Amino acid sequence: MAFMPFITAGDPDLDTTVAVLKELAHRGVDLIEIGFPYSDPIADGPVIQESYTRALNNGFHVHSLFEALKTLSADQSITLPPLVGMVSYAIIFRYGAEKFLQEAEAAGFSGLIVPDLPGDEAPEFAEKAKAAKVDLVQLVSPLTPEDRAKRIVQAASGFIYCISVAGTTGVRDELPPELTAHLESLRTLTDLPLAVGFGISQPNHVDTLRGKADGFIIGSAIVKQFAAFSDPSQNRDAIITAIGDYAGEMVAATKG
Repeated sequence: MAFMPFITAGDPDLDTTVAVLKELAHRGVDLIEIGFPYSDPIADGPVIQESYTRALNNGFHVHSLFEALKTLSADQSITLPPLVGMVSYAIIFRYGAEKFLQEAEAAGFSGLIVPDLPGDEAPEFAEKAKAAKVDLVQLVSPLTPEDRAKRIVQAASGFIYCISVAGTTGVRDELPPELTAHLESLRTLTDLPLAVGFGISQPNHVDTLRGKADGFIIGSAIVKQFAAFSDPSQNRDAIITAIGDYAGEMVAATKG
């Protein structure tokens, strides 16, 4: 399975974001999801909300992220995995959809997840994304009716983000038993890879998904480690290494 860690851009600053991206790339992750800080996130739990707040309070700006990623992409010493942005449509709309897509592609983004753009209302933006050579990943929850799920996956490209539980992001001890049926149902609707997110944090969760999903996303279990960057008594390099060690464990879990 593919492993996609999630980090917040600009928490606590873009220099740290770049350093963590390098560390994750060295650890062999398959993709990296980058969250665009937003004051009113749609489905994120307290850990990611707090991370967004830290980044916004420290002056995060979308254009600065794009410029930092362009510089990183030009670094011949590092090979980044595909980048996927988690971004509110409110940000895209304010920035300008065409401009945002062009700059995102130039910065190295292969895909976008837009949680507040309903999947069955996304065809127009999906066409713009396709023209910009950026995949539009769609989210489907366990509560999505099958007829609506069909419309959602038709507007999707890249992969389907399969929400494991009804609720917000956050670390959970166990994945719900009904997740298997959810994934089996989606398999009948699309040939796109299925990646599971919300609640995954442990290697045994990966074992639960083996043979049922094509990939998984981990957010809160990683982002909670970023709070330590705001503590002046903590060593920055040690925090980055710890994030890398955790990512390395999950990469190893994908290999069984």
